[in-house]
Amino acid sequence: MASSDTSSFPGRWDVFLSFRGEDTRFNFTDHLYSALTSRGIHTFRDDEGLERGGEIQPSLLKAIEESKIMESRREKGQIVVPVFYHVDPSDVRKQTGSFGKAFARYKKVTKERVLRWRAALTQAGGLSGWHVEHGYVI
Repeated sequence: MASSDTSSFPGRWDVFLSFRGEDTRFNFTDHLYSALTSRGIHTFRDDEGLERGGEIQPSLLKAIEESKIMESRREKGQIVVPVFYHVDPSDVRKQTGSFGKAFARYKKVTKERVLRWRAALTQAGGLSGWHVEHGYVI
């Protein structure tokens, strides 16, 4: 399995795979990662993983922050295609469900940074993409 080193994250990736848990790591996410990298698409994936309810590691937060996905979309016309795999897009857009719980844990992060994260998720949740649930595109 290929590895991405988050400690040397350059901030320049073609694709940023954001996921959590073993249920996607070795199934959907792994297949998508393999398909992208085999075609020469520079793909970030956190190989340490994030279990449900687990704390996000500082290196992953740094990678997310530096990727500036929605900023690149807005300022440079970067194409962003979200795939909501076992995640309801409205939970992303409105930061409810597990997303709301995650934000509640980040009280020590600056308010400005959290507001940027929320704005980016709201934008991402509103984009046309794929919503995959129980093996079907909804």
